[in-house]
Amino acid sequence: MAMGGLLRLFDRGPEPASLDVAHNGEIYRVAINRSTRSRRFTLRVRTANRDVLLTMPARASMKAAREFAERHSAWIGVRLARLPRPVAFEPLAKTPLRGVDHTIVHRPGARGVVWVEAGEQGPLLCVAGERPHVARRVADFMKREAFKDIEAAVARHARAIGVQPKRIAVRDTVSRWGSCSSAGRLSFSWRLILAPPYVLDYLAAHEVAHMLHMNHSPKFWAVVGRTSPDVKRAEAWLKAHGASLHRYGAE
Repeated sequence: MAMGGLLRLFDRGPEPASLDVAHNGEIYRVAINRSTRSRRFTLRVRTANRDVLLTMPARASMKAAREFAERHSAWIGVRLARLPRPVAFEPLAKTPLRGVDHTIVHRPGARGVVWVEAGEQGPLLCVAGERPHVARRVADFMKREAFKDIEAAVARHARAIGVQPKRIAVRDTVSRWGSCSSAGRLSFSWRLILAPPYVLDYLAAHEVAHMLHMNHSPKFWAVVGRTSPDVKRAEAWLKAHGASLHRYGAE
């Protein structure tokens, strides 16, 4: 057999990034991750992504991966059903802002964009303009507020330890709440504005401290502890409630 024919024989084409499994009339999409470190198949339901990830050994077959996922389809269904329901930014929905629940109220005839008012049963997040623009306006408001609070917290912590960040960015990250590059560029999740202020302040202190120590050594934690009094409290809050912040603003 010619070399070209032999290559075609073993060329299986591009591998799918996911597979679908069925259980009780439901179809579940499972993302695939091949890992050289993995020695066995594992399944994980990711709260932030609201999806399922199957990690598999690098040399395992897709046939074996599908069989493993199908054997655990009932488990997948149960775990997905337990995820907190997504909350769209729509009128009458409740969304946290700096750790306090606000009810979104549509004020189509009002002037302005988005503002906070006191209500009889709690604070209101009022949104002007046409109904189709409510979700986008609330999301934009949250991002602006997040940047404002993060910028102020970063400036305060940077002055305390004598560093100067190059840039601050606010994004919708999933895997981490903040990051610091070796060049001094800081990035944060806008969803920190949904959490209590001490959580945002701690994350700002955490990333600013990385400008002195690009690791999690005792020296790094000593710097964080000098500028943030709520390290343990904030870490505990994020562990208990952090993943649920990703359910707000769903389409």
